[in-house]
Amino acid sequence: MTGKIMQRAALTLLFALATPALAETPVAVADAPLTAQQFEDYATGKTLSYAQDGIVWGSEQYLPGRKVIWAFTEDECQYGHWFEDQGNICFVYDKDPTPQCWRFYRERDGLHAIFMGADGGTQLSEVGQSTTPLSCPGPEVGV
Repeated sequence: MTGKIMQRAALTLLFALATPALAETPVAVADAPLTAQQFEDYATGKTLSYAQDGIVWGSEQYLPGRKVIWAFTEDECQYGHWFEDQGNICFVYDKDPTPQCWRFYRERDGLHAIFMGADGGTQLSEVGQSTTPLSCPGPEVGV
């Protein structure tokens, strides 16, 4: 269990401390971010995988009613929901009530997301899409 906590802490820290260089050299994105309705129409019923610089971060399953299930790669699932706030798509999860807000753009290869938090530079790209639900076995399942 300690290994999973350390892994989660490291991923969270990496997520929060995106390098300033990313802010200086953003990936080209579409002109306007998706509206909440456009995002909902695109994502609902799908499980999307996201990566940064070719490294997969995790996957999120988008359920009806703006419910979501997120999992960092090789980690437990987090259940939550999303909402629109000032043009951002914001996510709140059961284990972390702090909204995580993003701007999503539709690219020819899928979605591109820019984190609207303090770092302002984390950018993720959709690298996979499926209708298969996330596998969420739960914590400490096994021997």
